[in-house]
Amino acid sequence: MNIKPIKTEHDYSFALERVNLIFDAKPDTPEGDELDILVTLIEKYEQIHYPIPEPDPIEAIKFMMEQNGLSDADLGIILKSRSRVSELFNRKRALTIKQIRILTETLHIPASTLIKEYALNQ
Repeated sequence: MNIKPIKTEHDYSFALERVNLIFDAKPDTPEGDELDILVTLIEKYEQIHYPIPEPDPIEAIKFMMEQNGLSDADLGIILKSRSRVSELFNRKRALTIKQIRILTETLHIPASTLIKEYALNQ
């Protein structure tokens, strides 16, 4: 096992190739340990060089609705207002604290995502 920090794209590509080769390694074996270390190094490199931005709150709601097979009408029932769903999706109104709490609990969207500011259409 010859592991070194991932500093370049070449190092990153090499680490990914090695992970593909030892992906099925059993835990608590030399290859299993190597896999754990390489995955940790790859994750760190990706966090720095390929950060994933926080999603837009409205897009996060739409995504979770799609994942859960919910319609706009279903969300209207959850929020107790069908017209409010239209206003939210058309960006006429911002989410309220109460709506954020409901969506966090029902759709399991982190509150930190929902409280982000987003542009409204006036």
